Amino acid sequence: MQKEVTIYDIAERLGVTASTVSRGLNNSPRVTKKTRDEIHKTATEMGYQHNTIASNLRKRQTKTIGVIVHRLDSYFITCVLTGIEKIINKAHYDILIMNSAESGVREVANAKSLLNKRVDGVIVSLALNTKNIDHFTPFLDRKIPVIFFDRVMPEVNCTKVIIDNFSSGYEATAHLIAGGRKRIAHITADLQRNVYKERFLGYKRALNDNGIIYKEKLVKICNAEKSEIVEAVEQLLKQKPDAFFVMNDFSAAICIQVLHKKGFKVPEDIAVMGFNNDILGDLVVPKLSTLDYPGELMGEIAATELINQMSLKHNRENIVDKTIVIPSEIIIRESTLKLNP
Repeated sequence: MQKEVTIYDIAERLGVTASTVSRGLNNSPRVTKKTRDEIHKTATEMGYQHNTIASNLRKRQTKTIGVIVHRLDSYFITCVLTGIEKIINKAHYDILIMNSAESGVREVANAKSLLNKRVDGVIVSLALNTKNIDHFTPFLDRKIPVIFFDRVMPEVNCTKVIIDNFSSGYEATAHLIAGGRKRIAHITADLQRNVYKERFLGYKRALNDNGIIYKEKLVKICNAEKSEIVEAVEQLLKQKPDAFFVMNDFSAAICIQVLHKKGFKVPEDIAVMGFNNDILGDLVVPKLSTLDYPGELMGEIAATELINQMSLKHNRENIVDKTIVIPSEIIIRESTLKLNP
């Protein structure tokens, strides 16, 4: 096996000190341009490869950030990762992506793995059944910035990037009511997660503000698995709804499919409102009304906040407690067209 070329080998070849070679490779102004050029030329000829990992560890950083997401098969998460990557790459950091797959236990393991890999910062969207964030305490104790996005715990002393889920839930429901709907079913996920709890509360408030009595039988809580969504729709149809407000666009598309199979016309018989502005919303028939969830922008903002906080790592007050709310807007398509009077 060929011996790895070191800065000492280059120094011996050129008749200079190893420290001069190190400074030259890093383009230090303490080394003349002529010497720097000779060092770079010789390093290339000898096949020298800079050990970035060792260099970063000496600086007590790995130039790596960890990202923990609740699932990877999601258009929204894909958009968020695109936004994160755009910012992180510009800052010359690498990314380690972990998938909790909606498991709090797996999320704990993800966090431990990232800690062992000595990442410089973490961006997280919590799993559906995560009860607390004790597994992120070691990062906070070490002043490693942690940014939460989308699914967060409001009481946590960290930066959180979200949309106004309450207002979005309210606006979606109010739109359906304005279209003549009065028995609006709501399919959602575990209400301990902020996103679903806030949308649910917005749904209830919109009903109340429009003189419609909230009926618990018109609400189903389930996971976003196809079989559970199909069962939820079938169960809710027994309550004779005239509209569905569904947790995400994938689930809303399944809802439309079930309704068609049952002989219902959308939106003539039953309107359907999704959430997230998934690309499939513009492909299903009828096209799906939804709430835009600007995932790429959310990723860019979360990554920018993380970079800013990592740059303050020598400042013991680098953990910032603030909530950044990104605007969201309703997108009206065919699935919620207003009923004819």
